[in-house]
Amino acid sequence: MSIRVGLPVVAVVGLLAQGALASDTRVALVPGGPHPYFAAWADAAAAASADFGIEAEYRVPSAWELSRQNEMIESLVAQGFNAMLVFPGDAVGTNSTLQELADFGVPSAALAGCTVDPSAASFCLGTDVARSAYLGTKELIEAMGGSGKIAHFTGFLVDPNTTLRIEAVEQAVAEAGGDVEIIQVIADIDAPEPADEKINAFLAARGSEVDGIVTTAWVPAVVAATSLRNLGDQRIKMVGIDHDAVVLQAIEDGYVHGTMLQNPYGQGYIGSYAMDLIRQGCAVKDDAPWLETAQTARFIDSGTAFVDAAQVADYQAAMVAVTEEVMSTFKDDFLDCN
Repeated sequence: MSIRVGLPVVAVVGLLAQGALASDTRVALVPGGPHPYFAAWADAAAAASADFGIEAEYRVPSAWELSRQNEMIESLVAQGFNAMLVFPGDAVGTNSTLQELADFGVPSAALAGCTVDPSAASFCLGTDVARSAYLGTKELIEAMGGSGKIAHFTGFLVDPNTTLRIEAVEQAVAEAGGDVEIIQVIADIDAPEPADEKINAFLAARGSEVDGIVTTAWVPAVVAATSLRNLGDQRIKMVGIDHDAVVLQAIEDGYVHGTMLQNPYGQGYIGSYAMDLIRQGCAVKDDAPWLETAQTARFIDSGTAFVDAAQVADYQAAMVAVTEEVMSTFKDDFLDCN
């Protein structure tokens, strides 16, 4: 098995890409707007292009507006792109765009976030965000000694994942049996300015009251980690999300307890592979081992893992194993190519 190295998350290529022939598939990877989480999609697109003999490109709308994403997708189709991997700008509103793509013979999948069924998306490939937030909160509660007060900093309310994360944190806290309390939830802060303003204002006003912080979006994780470092505060336990260098360094230095990794590189790489197979005539299996969610019955978990100070120096290894596992059985599990 050959391994592609030197990327944000290493992907296995030997099992499925070996001997890939040139294809006329042109797949676009389109997030809802600019955000550091999606940067790994660019690397995934480049690797998929080389490994599968396709053309995969990462294109970003100029702002988080559904109309701008729709305009970009329309333009990409006009340019000859014939498959789409889309982070839904709106869990419901994006469905009309995906249906138009299907009517035009362009297959699509939802990536990193799901549309609400019924949907023309072939599947949704992303983090099981509820499970990630739940497990992260469990890790936080354990680090707090099983009791205390928690603040939860999370993402955009237009992101279909945010509500799932809020509910999952609440579930983990409820299971603590009354010994843990959420004293603040701050949402709509997955951008530097609002995150910096609201997180620092909260810590200035109520930092002495809080025992733990869980962040379930990239920018709040970075800002909270930076704030705790600036305060010199290692009393407050924090579990973040994603693999920003600021968060990873804060784990090494003792200001953050750990982080829940996602797998954006694996999403883009595996998603591109799947779109090419579907364009070649493979059909999505109805009886595949789907992980049904509140939004869709066709969800594939791209993987998550918790890392703390003991694993952070080699954090990529945790997601390498997840990506390899998904890739090794993807075609057999989810597609009928007979």
